[in-house]
Order: sequence, then structure tokens, then C-alpha cells
Amino acid sequence: MKRISQFIIVTITVCVLMIPALAVPGFAGSSQAEGELFFTPETVIRFSKKVEKSLAQSGARVAIIARVGRPRKDLPEGIRFTHLAIAAYSKIQTADGRTIPGYAVYNLYQLSDKRNRSRLVQDYPIDFFAGVQVLEAGIIIPTSDVQMRLLKVLTSDTYQKLHNPNYSVIANPYTTDLQNCTEHTLDVLFAAIYQTDDIMKIKENEKAYFKAQRVNLSPFKLSMGSIFAPDVAISDHPEKPVTATFTTIGDFLEKYDLLAKRYVIEEPAKI
Repeated sequence: MKRISQFIIVTITVCVLMIPALAVPGFAGSSQAEGELFFTPETVIRFSKKVEKSLAQSGARVAIIARVGRPRKDLPEGIRFTHLAIAAYSKIQTADGRTIPGYAVYNLYQLSDKRNRSRLVQDYPIDFFAGVQVLEAGIIIPTSDVQMRLLKVLTSDTYQKLHNPNYSVIANPYTTDLQNCTEHTLDVLFAAIYQTDDIMKIKENEKAYFKAQRVNLSPFKLSMGSIFAPDVAISDHPEKPVTATFTTIGDFLEKYDLLAKRYVIEEPAKI
């Protein structure tokens, strides 16, 4: 599959937690697509272009996008998507030397060989949706002013500076100990809004204005997960575990009139 599409998606990732039925988390849906694909390449390409076209028609320079990397039945209550990212309008150089308009994707991906570590990776919509188990995309489009501020952060040293490679699928967004893709997205968003790269100021504002989502899993499952899975840690949660999600980030933007549009794109497809 060629990794070039009509649009490039800049995806800041927002990872989500996955703790299966027995207790130990599995694939969190915030890793790069590797191994088994659940849809044909043609289906993924068609869906990716549908998302890109929707972003373009909405006039989005920057948007937060989300995907589903696990079966819905395995997701904790209240969690709809497993990976979050920021899509920024850009230009892409094709293999034949042409330059075309599009979106590029900046992700925080969990490492496949070290599940408690992460890295920042830029890829494209086709890559972003390649490993999904449900053809569904969450879209959050901030106001124009916030979009322009996000672009400045994405193209500055601040974007890399806000990355903490110590990964946990249930990272507490109010601390600096661990980080997942949703927290990194949240940090970048607050850096843009408050125009600062000071992580302590960012955390102070997140504590004051952002309401995280409760992780609805039993203490037993959480403790078992932290023992057996290297990418599950509860050490950064002084009280009941909470995390950032697609829903809570959208709610924050809406509450403070920083949201232009929020919606979900779905497409029934045969596996």
C-alpha cells in the first residue's frame, strides 16, 4: 500500500486504556499498525479519504481525530476511542515529485517491544486507520484561533519538549510522571491555548479547567494489570484513576467556547 493520500493527517495521539475481561490490558490501540489487519487495504483507503474529505469540507486547518483499535466490548465503560491525534492541513510531496494539499499525522505511539515507552511519529491517514477494528472516526475541530495556535506548537520545539516517553495506558493527565497519547494531545492543546511550554503551568491549568474521565475498572483489575502488564501503572494516581479521552477533551473545548465542531464518522464495511 502506498503511504500517500490526497491529504496528510497530522496526528497528535491520544491513547486510550485497554483492560480486557480478566484484568491484564492488551493492545491499547495506540501503537502503529503491525501484523493483522481487520479490513482490506481498499476499505481502509476509502474510509481514510472519507475522513480527509470531511475535514477539508469543514475548513479545518487543525483537528483532533480518534480511532478504535480494540473491539468495543473490550473498552472500559465511558471510553469510545482508543487513540487520539491532531490532524493539521499541510502539503505533501508525492513519489512522482508533485506537491499536493492535505493533512499530516503526528502520533504518540506506544513501542511494540517496550510497552511502557513511547515515541512521536508522523504518518498519514491510511497508516492511522490501518489497524482499526471498527470503521469509526471521532472528529474535534477547535475554533480558528485555537487551530492557528496549535499549528505554531506543532511546528516548534514545544511539541517534542512536551513528550514524556514513560508510557502508561491510564496515565494521569494531572501529573508529569507518565504519559499516554491523550495526555500528550491535551498538553499540546493547553500549550497552544496558554502559549507556554512550561509543563508545570500547563498542569496547573489542566487541574483548574480540565475534567478528566474516571477509569471505570475495579481496583482488583487495576492492581492485577499493574503487576502483569508493563504498560499499566497506577503509581501516578493518588486517588481513583482518571485519564484524558476524546470525550473529555471535546467537553473542555465546548465548555469554554473553544469548539467549532464535534462529530463522528462511521462507515459500515465488510471485513
